[in-house]
Amino acid sequence: MKLELGTMRTVSIALAILLLISIGIPAKAHHSAAAQDFTKRVEVNGVVKSWRIVNPHGKLLIQVSDAKGTREIELETHSRNNVYRSGYRDGMIKSGDKIKVFIAPNRDGTDGGYVIAFETAAGDKVGLDPNRR
Repeated sequence: MKLELGTMRTVSIALAILLLISIGIPAKAHHSAAAQDFTKRVEVNGVVKSWRIVNPHGKLLIQVSDAKGTREIELETHSRNNVYRSGYRDGMIKSGDKIKVFIAPNRDGTDGGYVIAFETAAGDKVGLDPNRR
């Protein structure tokens, strides 16, 4: 009887540990925007290298030339539905296009950030806060 009770206790503990681990995996898969400083707005001008507007977050890769030199910077955007509600339409951004991007910069000062708004070379303006441009 003690062997069965001990085995059941071991199985119960193992199942509880597996449950806790499985709950933690989805939470870890999605990250917060705590790495960006949303109290600041920085304008970045560059050329679009790639644009992936997907869920849960889009990615914009631009080539920038400034005092630091020429380099590629990856920026994160809102989800496709949020960007679409902000005025984005398919085909607005293409590889090779010049773009002006307004970002919440990374808090640690590294290149990159979270896209707040952008303006295409054609003059199309997209953003969640058009009054702050």
